[in-house]
Amino acid sequence: MTNLPISAVICTHNREEYLGAAIDSLLEQDFAEYEVIVVDNASSDRTREVVEARLSNPKLKYVYESVTGLSVARNTGAKESSGEIIAYLDDDAVASKTWLSALIAGYQQQEKLAIAGGKVTLILPPKATYPQWLSTELASCLGAYDLGKEVVYITNPSLTPRGLNYSIRRSFLEQVGGFDVNLGRVGKNLLSNEEVYMTELALKRGWQVAYLPKALVAHNVAPERLQPSWFFRRGWWQGVSECYRQQLAGRQDPTQLVEGTERIVRGLYKSLKYLGDPALRFDNLVYAYGQIGYLKTALQGLFSPAKPKK
Repeated sequence: MTNLPISAVICTHNREEYLGAAIDSLLEQDFAEYEVIVVDNASSDRTREVVEARLSNPKLKYVYESVTGLSVARNTGAKESSGEIIAYLDDDAVASKTWLSALIAGYQQQEKLAIAGGKVTLILPPKATYPQWLSTELASCLGAYDLGKEVVYITNPSLTPRGLNYSIRRSFLEQVGGFDVNLGRVGKNLLSNEEVYMTELALKRGWQVAYLPKALVAHNVAPERLQPSWFFRRGWWQGVSECYRQQLAGRQDPTQLVEGTERIVRGLYKSLKYLGDPALRFDNLVYAYGQIGYLKTALQGLFSPAKPKK
């Protein structure tokens, strides 16, 4: 039984340096009827102490989840919460004071709205600037998300709201059996696409997915994420995640090998084509590298065609 209109959930793993600000931003919302749940996903740092320092606030609840994995932690947060809408904020993000009220307004206006998220801006490390090789497209890998000033109802899963600023209707989440634990980050790997997969499921079942511009969140960019090596690693896992998502959707066949190879060649060709443009050159190199991850995962799936495991 649910008895609150909305629950805010932070799933965290060893992010003590940002966690306090994330929690504080949720405890300072302008909305009255809500709770905040922090799911400690097997952290080994001072995460518990950071939360306990704020437990005097009756809205806040601490939950420990020993099985690592973002999707596992999200499912735990949903089970521990009591809101009809579950809003997920990343542990390195800061919500605007009107975040929850903006989300609730969107759901109240559309009873078939299953998933919603809002605009995400970036907070760079002190004295950091955007590298010349960082394109707008790759900046989205850091969490940036902006579809404009108006509400957008999404029909293309690639435009899915960012997981760091993400909400979902409980009835839909229960309908699909929760987040698929084969997708989403586990420890230090960068598996993703769980939100894209959720959008596909929602649209197939006649639900709506929306971008709500007033549901604003700012995302802290860790210094290491402004290094080329991080983007190559992120690209690799994006390719792996895309292959997993296709397999979960029932598509696992030799055409994946053809498509993966074609995309590698396309990425390399464009990186040479844009040799004089550092951002476009790097963007396409990362894309090509990611397709190697896709191709490797597709080959593994064809030779051992089992459901992907985390």
